[in-house]
Amino acid sequence: MKKKVLLMGASGSGKTSMRSMIFSNNPASLTSRLGATIDVEQNHVRFLGDLILNLWDCGGQDAFMDSYLSTQRSIIFSHVGVMIYVFDVESREMEKDLEYYRDCLEGLTQFSKDANVFLLVHKIDLVRDTERNVVVERKVAELEKASGETPVKVFGTSIYDESLYKAWSNIVNTLIPNARNLSKHLRIFAEACSATEVILFERTTFLVIATSSRADSSDAFPSGPVTLHALDPKRYERTSELIKAFKQSCSRLREEFRSLEMELAEFTAVLDEMTKNTYVLVVVHDPVIETAAIKMNICMARKKFEELQGDSLILEK
Repeated sequence: MKKKVLLMGASGSGKTSMRSMIFSNNPASLTSRLGATIDVEQNHVRFLGDLILNLWDCGGQDAFMDSYLSTQRSIIFSHVGVMIYVFDVESREMEKDLEYYRDCLEGLTQFSKDANVFLLVHKIDLVRDTERNVVVERKVAELEKASGETPVKVFGTSIYDESLYKAWSNIVNTLIPNARNLSKHLRIFAEACSATEVILFERTTFLVIATSSRADSSDAFPSGPVTLHALDPKRYERTSELIKAFKQSCSRLREEFRSLEMELAEFTAVLDEMTKNTYVLVVVHDPVIETAAIKMNICMARKKFEELQGDSLILEK
């Protein structure tokens, strides 16, 4: 099963850098070595085993953009599942950027009207901490207005913090068949092992696939012991960022990353393989529950989650 993903935006906005971090596991420190994308660079990224992301990284120079919108229009905008449009937060040509963006929306409406649209206000690390929220909110309002009646989701992102993982986790979640069913079974699993929260990650990118928290809950599992503990709203993307950095450290030492166990004063956490394409993080605040019991529950749940993942992909073929 293939899903076409368009990655668009002005030249130098940071498209290729974020792609290399998410899908090629390159650290932020190495992205400065990447050159500008010439025309369209296609990559087939395997995600969750049988899901292939057909990623089209489109060069943002004016000549290329004009070509996408004229002679290549039907090729670029047909069969698109998601369009990601990247805006440099400090762009000095915002009017031109918006004009190209609106033209791309028209192409998308013409050839892929059901595609999801995500807008990334990128390089927010260049904005002072004290001004960042205000600047991002202003950009969100500006981009939503420019989008007209097209529903969009806007994220402020940077390659130097967890914000990039939050945005891309939301993006890939729209491409995962039956993601809600995975979340439903994660809640059942969390209740069965008295976990505060359970998070399912894709194995290679460590992007969040599903969680045991309900979609309408901003910070926690709805009942039980979790209500006694304040959970950081940025916990998912921070966990993705930290674990991926740890995996890179293991690789540099020529060691293979398999699992992680933490027993702290306030909670216990176990990160382990759930299926051949996913990892699961189980967080427990009950001090009576030992890591061995958590790992046993994960082992017992593996077969069910392999079936769920396989069934969801088959439904979309």
